Amino acid sequence: MKHFMRKYHVKRNILKYALIVLGCFIASVGINACYVPAHLLTGGVTGISMIMLFSFGFPLGIQSFLYNIPLLIAAYFFLGKRYLMDVFVGTMVFSFCLDLTKFMNDFHLVPDHMLSAIFGGVLCGIGYGIVFRNNASTGGFDIIGAIVKKYYSFDMGVVIFSFNCMLMIVAGALFGVTQAMFTLIGMFVAANITDKVIAGINHRKAILIVSNKSREIADGIIYEVGRGVTFIHGQGAYSNSERDIVFVVVKTTQIAKIKAIVNTVDRAAFMLIVSANEVLGRGFTLPGIELDKLRQGRTPVETDD
Repeated sequence: MKHFMRKYHVKRNILKYALIVLGCFIASVGINACYVPAHLLTGGVTGISMIMLFSFGFPLGIQSFLYNIPLLIAAYFFLGKRYLMDVFVGTMVFSFCLDLTKFMNDFHLVPDHMLSAIFGGVLCGIGYGIVFRNNASTGGFDIIGAIVKKYYSFDMGVVIFSFNCMLMIVAGALFGVTQAMFTLIGMFVAANITDKVIAGINHRKAILIVSNKSREIADGIIYEVGRGVTFIHGQGAYSNSERDIVFVVVKTTQIAKIKAIVNTVDRAAFMLIVSANEVLGRGFTLPGIELDKLRQGRTPVETDD
């Protein structure tokens, strides 16, 4: 058992760090292919490095790593070794990728500033999202935000946003208000894409159905839609009547069919539909159960759902 767990952790760590490298590479492509040719900035320490690049021509990756050294030291003392390890790897790889993809500065793939801000934001958002999703970081203001949050209970996003606002004021003074505004657009896009990647792209809908005919509704969902159903015991606060609440997670395309089943069985049923950012397990990320075998009373056989 110990050998199996050790092997599992090794494979998981290999995949984790491979994804961190991929995320850093994608983000660096967004910066060097979109932001730098348009003289736009990104947030954090990388944004400071870009100001120095535009002003004095200093290498972006080397700067980024050097500026992160005191922050990494602070992370070691204030946040511990476990936090430092993944942040250090992310910072090292990201700094290397920034200089590795430097040649893209000369391509001018996207001549329009608005498109540069949007597509640069998309690439950076995907890259940062992959890195953050694997509990790592590219360093910079994330470290400051984590320290402030730990000791002063400030929201991490507010701290990082405050530092980035100061960065935008400097950028506006040096490169003009227009460039600063395009930079803000890029940051907005990157932040939203990052959130989407962290939350997961496996979006589904979770449905709760309250009805006196929960058994009939559940049977309809199981055999007509092909989704598993869970009963949650509930009790009315006013009537004190007890009933089973139907809980099911479905694909977006299956909602209309479930609505039709509920309306056919019980038009007075109460139905709540909410978004589920990420769904894991049987029927979604694992094989489902072949319902035809269940109908025939045979042993369930796994199949792709």
